[in-house]
Amino acid sequence: MKRQISDYIDSCNSNLCKMSDEIFNYSEPSFQEFKSSAVLEKYLENAGFSVEKGIAGLPTAFKAVYKQGTDGPSIGLLCEYDALVGLGHGCGHHLQGPAIIGAAQAIKNNLLDQAYQLVIYGTPGEETSGGKVQMLKEGCFQDIDAAIMVHGGNATQTDIRSMALSTITVNFHGKTSHAAITPELGKSALDALILTFNGVEFLREHIKDDTRISYTIKTGTGPVNSVPAQAQGEFDLRSYNSIYLDKVINRFENIIKGAALMTDTTYDLTYGSRFESKVPAYKLNKLFMNNAQLVDAPNIKPAREKTGSTDFGNVVFQIPGACIRVAFVPEGTPSHSQGFIAAGKSDAGHKMVGYAAKIVALTVFDLITKPGLLNEIKDEFKSIKNEMQK
Repeated sequence: MKRQISDYIDSCNSNLCKMSDEIFNYSEPSFQEFKSSAVLEKYLENAGFSVEKGIAGLPTAFKAVYKQGTDGPSIGLLCEYDALVGLGHGCGHHLQGPAIIGAAQAIKNNLLDQAYQLVIYGTPGEETSGGKVQMLKEGCFQDIDAAIMVHGGNATQTDIRSMALSTITVNFHGKTSHAAITPELGKSALDALILTFNGVEFLREHIKDDTRISYTIKTGTGPVNSVPAQAQGEFDLRSYNSIYLDKVINRFENIIKGAALMTDTTYDLTYGSRFESKVPAYKLNKLFMNNAQLVDAPNIKPAREKTGSTDFGNVVFQIPGACIRVAFVPEGTPSHSQGFIAAGKSDAGHKMVGYAAKIVALTVFDLITKPGLLNEIKDEFKSIKNEMQK
């Protein structure tokens, strides 16, 4: 059956690659992927999936469902399709949708004697504020037992952890005065911000090694001979454990309070989109890699222990899930680069669509047909998440 599924994907890979090339040419940035999402939606409708467009209040998000039988597992297949402003598809997102569709179509047309549901979620805006964050808030992904994604890369491998991220903007409000004649009447918002920076530096000594805090001054504070009444800073706080990040944020907020007290200023905080850390999915990652070896995927490497921040982390912080990266650029080529652009419509890029579709399809096949496997993955997820809370 796995050979039959792989052969089916080979038979339709040229159509999948035409679709990826079309999305590459559009190169639509986050939340403006109108043509790109329409290409995927039309293909899914023609393939017999029930498609719901503009979900979760996002015009370029969609959900496509195929259900066979009753009481079977529900497998979620997620894809992105936004490009980078000024660069285009420098992260390979144009390859994801066609690969996911190829996998889903192969399961639908070959696995005819099992009960299951396939749910394809089109998820816009990964490169900016993260469409999956809003989609979660609107109730998406609650109808699936596991979430699966694929991504292009310079090696075929899985990711184990990603960084939770909270972006916080701080506005200090003081009182201006002449810095030479009446400095005693001033309350320096800039002093409060500098004290905050110093407090963060002292905090670094007492947080875990894999925690990151970065900051910048966002706005100017006026002439040198005036006590600054306003100062604005932006802070990124990251950790590979979302629950630990909450503790760091609490300590950071205390630093802000202390800086305001020391300078007799006031402040307000604005919180940006929150990205969560992945709950590692070792069993699902192993399943991915077994199938990657089965189809002889290029440049197979060990899993990446740690990666940056992604809105996919928000999904797999709530339900079991994983992403397989499939090589299509030379090893060492970074994403968000011209190297990714150059390979976007290359023979290697087209082959990546086929390899990725096969790996995902065979993994979905295993999840549906192997008794108890999905429950083992769910139990592992619960156990690791409980451990993260300690």
